[in-house]
Amino acid sequence: MPSYTVTVATGSQWFAGTDDYIYLSLVGSAGCSEKHLLDKPFYNDFERGAVDSYDVTVDEELGEIQLVRIEKRKYWLHDDWYLKYLTLKTPYGDYIEFPCYRWITGEGEIVLRDGRARLARDDQIHILKQHRRKELETRQKQYRWMEWNPGFPLSIDAKCHKDLPRDIQFDSEKGVDFVLNYSKAMENLFINRFMHMFQSSWSDFADFEKIFVKISNTISERVMQRWQEDDMFGYQFLNGCNPVLIRRCTQLPEKLPVTTEMVECSLERELSLEQEVQQGNIFIVDFELLDGIDANKTDPCTLQFLAAPICLLYKNLANKIVPIAIQLKQIPGEENPIFLPSDAKYDWLLAKIWVRSSDFHVHQTITHLLRTHLVSEVFGIALYRQLPAVHPIFKLLVAHVRFTIAINTKAREQLICEYGLFDKANATGGGGHVQMVQRAMQDLTYTSLCFPEAIKARGMDSKEDIPYYFYRDDGLLVWEAIKTFTAEVVGIYYESDQVVQEDQELQDFVKDVYVYGMRGRKASGFPKSLKSREKLSEYLTVVIFTASAQHAAVNFGQYDWCSWIPNAPPTMRAPPPTAKGVVTIEQIVDTLPDRGRSCWHLGAVWALSQFQENELFLGMYPEEHFIEKPVKEAMARFRKNLEVIVSMIAERNKNKKLPYYYLSPDRIPNSVAI
Repeated sequence: MPSYTVTVATGSQWFAGTDDYIYLSLVGSAGCSEKHLLDKPFYNDFERGAVDSYDVTVDEELGEIQLVRIEKRKYWLHDDWYLKYLTLKTPYGDYIEFPCYRWITGEGEIVLRDGRARLARDDQIHILKQHRRKELETRQKQYRWMEWNPGFPLSIDAKCHKDLPRDIQFDSEKGVDFVLNYSKAMENLFINRFMHMFQSSWSDFADFEKIFVKISNTISERVMQRWQEDDMFGYQFLNGCNPVLIRRCTQLPEKLPVTTEMVECSLERELSLEQEVQQGNIFIVDFELLDGIDANKTDPCTLQFLAAPICLLYKNLANKIVPIAIQLKQIPGEENPIFLPSDAKYDWLLAKIWVRSSDFHVHQTITHLLRTHLVSEVFGIALYRQLPAVHPIFKLLVAHVRFTIAINTKAREQLICEYGLFDKANATGGGGHVQMVQRAMQDLTYTSLCFPEAIKARGMDSKEDIPYYFYRDDGLLVWEAIKTFTAEVVGIYYESDQVVQEDQELQDFVKDVYVYGMRGRKASGFPKSLKSREKLSEYLTVVIFTASAQHAAVNFGQYDWCSWIPNAPPTMRAPPPTAKGVVTIEQIVDTLPDRGRSCWHLGAVWALSQFQENELFLGMYPEEHFIEKPVKEAMARFRKNLEVIVSMIAERNKNKKLPYYYLSPDRIPNSVAI
């Protein structure tokens, strides 16, 4: 009688093991086996991290094994089981791998195919076609779209983390409890004594040091020392937390009536302002998005304010970008002066603080939340709904949506919901952040997620003209490495453009993203279908880059750049000044966040800047969804390319007082998970 050896690997995460009864049956081209209980006498089967082997004898020849069915039945108390993979040694000595990497819950069962990636057209056998269809039907019932707020990209239909399908939940929900993590962060930073001191102002700038943890030779310390300097202010638009807003100014906007006379003491080339614009030396950051957004009114004891500034910047002879004019509201007028570096010290400083605060709001809600978290969730939901586990694109992308839906669900539950943590310290809390996302959806385009095109669209692509834009330089290297890798994988499974066009599952995935994620907005430029291998490779690069590199660039520097409160105030407690010559240091301190809000802000940026426990970085694929040699070789080349980039960035950063490392691949997590 034919005998098979079955090797079963249980996950190593907490509570991955089970005491339940596990049954296995084999489905072959010539017949089906009976159900076999996988059990060894006097042995604790399926413990966390265990790899167990069993001999399974069948009554008759099964032919080529097509499917493996695993069933879990209750022993004592229900416990979930995480099955990593299963290997089958046939009577003929062949080994067949069956990747799983899923939870089996309750009295559940799972039907696995072998690990070879297959497009729908490769499946000619009825039972395999049926398995493929059933898997998607089940997933589409589990992964449903939902509108969290009008105008937002659609998200997962789940009120809280525990409502999510088990496969996409965090291993331990406690690890991503925002309330717990923020409180713990404040405790670790020794600032919890201030956390309830709302309405209590700091006495001066030095007083902020009471909650500032000095870690010597770090970026945060340099920010504290130099935050008032113009070149530090300008540098942050290139390499700070939000390096995506600055653009080359090709024409001075009418709403900013700045003249050469106003700024001539800042211009170093003996040219007029218009000539400097023509030569490409003027840059602009416009916070028009914030105009008319409602400020936070959740605390009746504290009035909070927003501004919508326009900031003009200049590339000086040292190739540094420095501010030369700031207008704090969009419409020019007598009560909306243009602040200049030649103004009184505190006038100019307060104007810059308003810009930094506005930058913080756009960064948190648009650059970070909308353009990485919510967009990646859209890709994740569409992936689970439209691509079966055997599809090569599912195998490629699943690592890049790991825990994304879970972290966003947790955020909607605790952070950005009504009366959530976001309301505690942020001037855009209490609904302003929702209005911002609704507005910013109009500018969320496919090309704006294509890194090289986004850089070009802002006129920031010339390394010669703008030499110290490390976000651009490193981002282009990582983008190209990802694109080379995706092109190789696409080349393995799609021999022509026609195969791409005829892959209905792939086309349904792309359509789901467009129709539900982007709400069917033609202006978004998101493709409804893909017509070529090149376009597929680009699309996959967008998905991976957004989830990994773009998120890393705008997330993990938050403590570095935002922990010194005057450099990134999450709220302002007085309106923008309407005249020059009246600002005092006392007025600035009273405008900045109070002690309580400062502490909650600090706890947030600390918690958000930490890597996950057991973080998986770009190029790491410990879950072996692919078993084919050509793909594994492509992955190895991808890792090699990333290692070269790590070395190049490390070399450039040597002896730099302000190193830029957020896009070093060894610091880029695979997915949006914090």
